[in-house]
Amino acid sequence: MKKLLASVLIFVTVMCLFSCSAPSAVNRKAANELGCAFESKAMITLDKLNAEAVIKRFGDGEWAAEFTSPNTLSGIVMSFSEGNVTASYKGLSFSVPKSALPVKAMMLNLIEAVDTNARLEELSGEDSDGMLAVKGSLDGGEYTLTVDENGHVSAFEMPNNLLKMTFTELTVISSPERTNETIPVTETATESGVSSAVSTETTSAE
Repeated sequence: MKKLLASVLIFVTVMCLFSCSAPSAVNRKAANELGCAFESKAMITLDKLNAEAVIKRFGDGEWAAEFTSPNTLSGIVMSFSEGNVTASYKGLSFSVPKSALPVKAMMLNLIEAVDTNARLEELSGEDSDGMLAVKGSLDGGEYTLTVDENGHVSAFEMPNNLLKMTFTELTVISSPERTNETIPVTETATESGVSSAVSTETTSAE
């Protein structure tokens, strides 16, 4: 009997320790401000690529990303509107080269996740250090969209794609206006990369 009682006590103790070390996630709802127009710096990790950009949301499906690093992407502006993607560099516009397709796909996943959740009246997810972790699934894989206490995007992750984006210094744009200063050209970008694409377009413009 004593051995049985001792075994029961050990079992209860182990279960208590397990429960304390792995608390269940707390689900909650929060205000939704994802639909606002904003501008934010972003630190991006995509597989082996580390990049920095300024990302702007003008409205549903209307986005832009201007890369500041690495050197191979610095100065490139990718614009997303009505399902179309264009790129520009120092006033010249060109088609997106194959080397930039992973970045294009990254942005398209972010846009779809944010815009889809922005249409909801309120957000629902798991509490994560005072923020809200909203989980979902896209054609590109599962994602976690982290929203801060004000209802604005704070981070975006797609583990299967080795993608993580962290947003800082987010500023709400009260009256968003898109400017288009690119000069249309007839040549398309080469497939070897962004730098050669820019070179090709500059030559064509002359």
